[in-house]
Amino acid sequence: MKQLLTFILAFCLTAAIGQNKQLLYGFEEIPQSLLANPGVVVPQKKHFGIPFLSQLHINGGASGVTVYDIFGETGEDINSKIRRKIFEMENTDFFTTTQQLEILNFGWRAKNEFYFSGGVYQEFDFITYFPRDLAILAWEGNQQYLDYGFDLGEVSATADLLTVYHFGANKKLGKKLTAGLRLKVYSSMLSARSTNNSGTFTTTIAENSLNIYEHRIDNADITLNTTGIASLDGMQGSEIPGELIGRAFFGGNFGLGIDLGATYDVTDNIQASASIVDLGAIFHSKDAETYQARGSYTLNGIQLIFPPLDEGEPTFPYYDDLEDEIEREIPIDTINSGYTQLRPVKMNASVKYSFGRITGGSGECDCTNMGAGVSRAQAVGVQFYSIMRPKGPQMAGTLFYYRRLWEFLSAKATYTADSFSFSNVGLAVAADIGKFNFYIAADNLLKYGNLAKAKSVSLQLGFNIKIDEE
Repeated sequence: MKQLLTFILAFCLTAAIGQNKQLLYGFEEIPQSLLANPGVVVPQKKHFGIPFLSQLHINGGASGVTVYDIFGETGEDINSKIRRKIFEMENTDFFTTTQQLEILNFGWRAKNEFYFSGGVYQEFDFITYFPRDLAILAWEGNQQYLDYGFDLGEVSATADLLTVYHFGANKKLGKKLTAGLRLKVYSSMLSARSTNNSGTFTTTIAENSLNIYEHRIDNADITLNTTGIASLDGMQGSEIPGELIGRAFFGGNFGLGIDLGATYDVTDNIQASASIVDLGAIFHSKDAETYQARGSYTLNGIQLIFPPLDEGEPTFPYYDDLEDEIEREIPIDTINSGYTQLRPVKMNASVKYSFGRITGGSGECDCTNMGAGVSRAQAVGVQFYSIMRPKGPQMAGTLFYYRRLWEFLSAKATYTADSFSFSNVGLAVAADIGKFNFYIAADNLLKYGNLAKAKSVSLQLGFNIKIDEE
């Protein structure tokens, strides 16, 4: 059991890659900022993302532990490290992984001054909370925890692989307000979720019994919802990619969603913005299987029956009877009805103060943002981010500094405090060389000397063709 727990922890740490795009949010020179806020100010006339290269995004981490905590060469035994972290972490700590690959992205400004944009991207999103009680039970056993009810409800995890088709509109309304919305169609390829579980496992001293201990499972209620997984059973490995690709193009379960956003120029120097992203749901009906285990059970010990030596090898039919009894008392039901899954809603908000007028060779203002306030060379501000998760919202606060270094090069530096750490420093750079647009953004730069010590990592990069306003 300890070896299994070590493997699971190692997998979570190495795979842990959240969805906060604080570097991308409000960065007007990057066309993909429209995906974080459909109401962002859009300076260009058109843009076309280079297919499969316009945005690669990986982001996430582990809130309570790092790779270095477990596998770093500190001279301490690895078992001691794991045991210490198990007791230090809480059941609200989590491991999360998000990956996005943009397949297609485009946008253009119509004659009515609406900026229309659309595209397709693939997303994988995974989160699991740390089941502290069960980790202690697996690592320590129950001998030292008599009369303690280990909480089965700490099991909480979701995983989704899907494709998102989207189309949006953005327009400047009056002199100060820019607003936008984006409609989304979700095509789910795979989904699994187990949340809102309950029940306890308790060991007590048995009274008036031949056995010493009594083990009880009380009011167990465990549910696992899946779609797209049961039909893969029995397929050859070479067949699975083709099956998943078919589901990506409207061959799986469907959902609908909407993004809303706005930017408002309070003064020539102060700008506020906000957005709601992925307000929607996926309706799972195809290839849906739900597994439920409900009930209570008490085990008073194991009775071993040894036959006479002259009757052959001993048999232990009790184990078969025990298995049948547990399945009878806590049956696992398979239900093929569909279910509805809400998307993890994300919220962004920011306020920034801009200063340092951009001037051309003649000394006149070079306003490149369609008149939405005076375009300035520098800005400082604050941002807020929240994503809804099974055990409640996860939030982050960011301080940022923006600077337009040259006419073709801009940068944004951030300091973020979130569930992972209070020392996340990030940097994004966007370059416009002719009609070619390139950007790269990375978080936790202070940890790049040894990423094993970072609780989260984030990387975004992309290539676009961008035609600016003349």
